[in-house]
Amino acid sequence: MNQILLDTMTATARRIVIVDDDGMFRESLAQNLADAGFTITAFSDGPTALRYFTEHGTPDMILLDWKMPGMTGIEVLRELRERKVETPVVFLTVLSDQIYEEAGLLGGAVDFVEKSRGFSILSRRIELILKGLKSHEAPVRNEALPAAFARGHIRLQRDVSRAYWRNAQLDLTLTEFQMVDHLVTRAGRDVRYRELYDIVHGEGFAAGQGEIGYRANVRAFIKRIRQKFRDIDPDFTQIENYPGFGYRWSEGDGP
Repeated sequence: MNQILLDTMTATARRIVIVDDDGMFRESLAQNLADAGFTITAFSDGPTALRYFTEHGTPDMILLDWKMPGMTGIEVLRELRERKVETPVVFLTVLSDQIYEEAGLLGGAVDFVEKSRGFSILSRRIELILKGLKSHEAPVRNEALPAAFARGHIRLQRDVSRAYWRNAQLDLTLTEFQMVDHLVTRAGRDVRYRELYDIVHGEGFAAGQGEIGYRANVRAFIKRIRQKFRDIDPDFTQIENYPGFGYRWSEGDGP
């Protein structure tokens, strides 16, 4: 079966899409999630899921198998991000897939969950991720912060979540903008990994590998952000690493 649709009775149920070529695992997971109160749509391959997103929009979360024939999970994720789709993606993996975790995080995944873990573990991860997402859906802007802010060569337009480096607009996602804003307004100060991680997922969320997991997640975000700055300015060095602690935005203006 290429598609499964399990609708719950509540109109407010969160929508989750499963993409996995293992039919037995896919159907079992879909049923468990539907029983837990989610609206579930499931596909056996990436291209079919991508067509569905084009026609029906994106869900609240995507559970994506890493290894699939034809189009791998990382290729599906890459296509989604190229379409500017920022829906949280959690990779479903077997133990040996963990060596690819950095690639997945760099691609924009939020977490990895081993298929061998019990449903209660996955359910809790989903709950925490969606809770963090919900807390960012209607952010309350601190009125003490000006709508526009500039420091050195960077300019932040908070009212529209846009950032400019040397007068060129950066192609940042909302989360990336929030992380840059957090660093820039604390220029010269060391910002902990955990502090930056809470911007991404909401306070209290923990990645699959605990402290190691959230540090890897933050490093992946910072690597993407740095690259976007360097696409504009190859000499960009403002985001400095404080090994074992976090990052800081250099107070100097740079060259």
